[in-house]
Amino acid sequence: MGAQGWSAVRMEIVVCGYLAFFCSEFVPVTEAGCRERGNQNCCPGRDNDCFEYTRRKTVCYCDSYCQKTRDCCEDYQHVCQISEVAKILPDSFKRNFKDPWRRPHMLMKEEKDSYCVYLRVKQASAACRLKLWSAQLVRERLVCAECQSDAMSKSDRCAGDGIEGIRTFWTVASTPGCHGSWMRELSSEHCRCPPYSVLFV
Repeated sequence: MGAQGWSAVRMEIVVCGYLAFFCSEFVPVTEAGCRERGNQNCCPGRDNDCFEYTRRKTVCYCDSYCQKTRDCCEDYQHVCQISEVAKILPDSFKRNFKDPWRRPHMLMKEEKDSYCVYLRVKQASAACRLKLWSAQLVRERLVCAECQSDAMSKSDRCAGDGIEGIRTFWTVASTPGCHGSWMRELSSEHCRCPPYSVLFV
């Protein structure tokens, strides 16, 4: 092979090398991600054990805290079906109190009718067993969650009140580490939940 032949071969090798480099840098690499875990137990809350490795062997996370730290796996939103996470408290929590700091010119918030949502618990973390009321949040238990006026947004709904047929997530506002998932089964307008239920907050 002459000098020109070797020169052409070397040029092809250099071009192929550059192409391989640029493809690896700019073409998105498919992530292994959250779907490799095989379940959704990691989705709600903060759990440093809920991680996976991407195809580039970097660490990504599958807990909801990853949205704050910006290190979620690529398929986190799809696998965890994140909408809004419900914050709940026991129905013994009372909202009706007089605010001593309310100024005379401030209008009282309009009182709206409560509504109830019945949700089937699908998963609850071990920390929920630490308190008597949250220990009732066990797998396959049907829970009534009440949305009262003070917890409603401008749309007259409570954040995280569920989507029928889709697993959504909840966290207990008063018990660190107590969180899980549930599925909405039905709802009822102008309703009050029975005793030993939960409230959206």
